[in-house]
This record gives sequence, structure tokens and C-alpha cells, in this order.
Amino acid sequence: MPQARQLAETPTLTATVPRQFVHRAAVAETFLTGWKQTGTDRFAVAAQWPRGHGLHVSHDRSAYEPLLVVETIRQSGTLIAHTEYDVPLGHHFVLQEFEVDTFPGHLAVGPVPAEPVVDVHFVEVRHRAGRPAGARYAAEVLLDGARVATARVAFTCVAEAVYRRLRAGRTPATVTVPPAPPGLPPRVVGRALPGDVVLAPTEREDRWRLRIDTAHPVFFDHPLDHAPGMLLLESARQAAWARTPGGGTPSSFRSVFHRYAELDEPVWIEASGGAGPGLRVVATQGELTVFECLVGSAQE
Repeated sequence: MPQARQLAETPTLTATVPRQFVHRAAVAETFLTGWKQTGTDRFAVAAQWPRGHGLHVSHDRSAYEPLLVVETIRQSGTLIAHTEYDVPLGHHFVLQEFEVDTFPGHLAVGPVPAEPVVDVHFVEVRHRAGRPAGARYAAEVLLDGARVATARVAFTCVAEAVYRRLRAGRTPATVTVPPAPPGLPPRVVGRALPGDVVLAPTEREDRWRLRIDTAHPVFFDHPLDHAPGMLLLESARQAAWARTPGGGTPSSFRSVFHRYAELDEPVWIEASGGAGPGLRVVATQGELTVFECLVGSAQE
């Protein structure tokens, strides 16, 4: 990829990286601005965070949401996989594990857009038939000299033809998504707008139905045939808000993605615990677990 490496050598960038490298359709949802190699399997990725964002900045525009940090780390790994490890564009990435600790005390919105740097270290790259098939990487996010997050991520990647066989004919065009049920009040889940609520109430206070709105401009930045990982992480974040009101900002997520969450079948979110190590959130579909996450909070 000569063109990509030429971009990496540009000293000052005034635009984002190509959105295709981070699997985004909207430039506004592309947070990375450049990268360079700093060592063996190690890279520095530059980003810019907007001072206002419908989902990733607090409604009073005072703080960046921890899940903005998560999305920036996700984009960083995808970018490096394409540009430095030659994963072809068009391959599908599937999250397996995402463990992240963020430090909200360093996530205040300032007078100009924040420009964090993500130190990415690929610690394992697996190959199949000469092509990368998956990887693990560690990340540290620095902002104005302060460490704002550390993370460990694992993912697999498959070619389009293989992905289509795995999905057995499911595509965005063939899957019919039922209307999303009414959600919880936004204030209960730490959101300002009803459209950003991803949990619908049930008869139990520790169980909700996942609201899947394929028109949401962030979670469904482009058509998908399954619920994305960031939507499942947001469900864990909102479950923590709902179960531990006043318990601090959900700021650490230790998550495992077991299988695809389908769009046309109900996904149920259940929470347990809340003291000690954190709140355990599990997403199930039918009899199967699709996602589980341990959520920790930073006291304000």
C-alpha cells in the first residue's frame, strides 16, 4: 500500500484518514488523522475528537464519553491492520475481546478539539493461506501528556466470500428488522435524546430488550446484517447507568463477543452484581449468549 504509507509520512494532516480504512461511511465518524510506525509492530495513531457529538460528547458538552475512546481504539486497530499488515479492504472484522480502562478525569472537553495519540502495539498476528486472519493488540491513549485509556483487543478478519458463507444468506437487504420498542427514559441511562436509548423496559428491573434502530447514524453508520459491537457495548454502558444510579461514570469494559447478534430476533440484556469488581452484563438471543461484559465505574 504505497499510498497509505505516503500518508503516514506526511508531517501535518488537515483531514481524516480515508474512511474506508476504519470501516466508516461518514467522514464525521472518522476520528483518525494519521499514523506512523514507531517500532517493531508498534505504531502511533493521531486522532481528533470533536467538541460536540450527538453520542460521544456529554449533552452539556463538558466531557468526552468513554465509548468515544473505545471507538478511537477500534478504528486504530482497523487502520493499522489494513495499512501495515495488508488486510485487504472489503474484509470483515469481527471483535472477539475488548478490554478497556478509561480515566474520565482526563476527558474534559477543552476550547479546541482534543488531539489524542494512540500507541498501538500488535502483539500477535495470525495468518491463514498467507493472509492475516486475526490479531491481538494493546493500546494506550494519551491526551496532552496524560494517559486517558489502556486497552487490549482481539479480532478476526475474513474475506467477503467467506463472510457470506458464514452468514448463510443474511445481508442488510434480506434481513427484516422489527420496529424498535419504546425505550427507557433517557435520563435513566445517561442519555439526552430518546433516539440514543438502546434499552427497552421489561417486567424486571435487571432485564431489558435491546433496541435496534438501523436508522441510528452512529451505531449504523452504514448498513449491517447484525448488531454491531459498539451497540452492544452501549447497552452495557446504559445497563450500568440504569442499575447503579449515582454510581459514577461507566468507564471500564471487559467484554467478550461470542457470536453475531441478529437483527430480526430479540436480544435480551441482563445485569447482575454492581458491587466489588463491577456490574456483569450479558446479552442473549434465544438460548445463546452473544455478548458479556464486566462494567466498572469511576466515581465523580
